Amino acid sequence: MNNQRKAHDEQAHSESDSKEFLTFVLGDEHYALDIMSVKEIRGYEAVTKIANAPAFIKGVMNLRGDIVPIVDLRIKFSVGEASYNEFTIVIMLNVAERIVGIVVDGVSDVIRLTDDQIRPPPQFGVAFDSRYLLGLVPIDDHMVILVNIERLISSDELGLLDTQISASLE
Repeated sequence: MNNQRKAHDEQAHSESDSKEFLTFVLGDEHYALDIMSVKEIRGYEAVTKIANAPAFIKGVMNLRGDIVPIVDLRIKFSVGEASYNEFTIVIMLNVAERIVGIVVDGVSDVIRLTDDQIRPPPQFGVAFDSRYLLGLVPIDDHMVILVNIERLISSDELGLLDTQISASLE
C-alpha cells in the first residue's frame, strides 16, 4: 500500500511541475506553444485586408464581436507554403488581454512537458529568432521547438500590441 501511495504522490508531483503545450507544424518543422494561451482552433476564413500591412498580417476577422488580427507565421518566418483552403488552420490565442490568430500548416497534438525535458534554444538554425524560443524537446524522431508565443506576438517586430503592453510582458 505504501508503494502505491508513493507512486501516486510522484505522479501528482510530476503533473504539477509540468505544462501542457499544443504542437503545430510550419513547413517541415514542429513547434509548440503553451496551451494556456490557446482560445480555440478553427479553419481559415476570409479576412478583411488592412492597407499597408506587412504581408504576414493577412488582415482582421470578426470573432464573435472581437476584431482579431490574423498573422500567417508561415509567411513571417519563410517556412511552408502559404496556401489557404479547407485544411488551413488558425489558432486563436489570448495574448496580453487581446485575441490574435496565427495561421499554421497543421495542429498535431497536446504534450505535457517538465522543465528538465526542455533543452536550451540554439542561437541559430531555426526560423524563429531565439528571443522567442523557450527551448527544444526531442520527441520521437524529430525536435519540437517551444515558442514563447506571448513574447513573439507582443514584439515590436510584429507590431500587433500597444508598446506599453509589450514592455509589461518582458
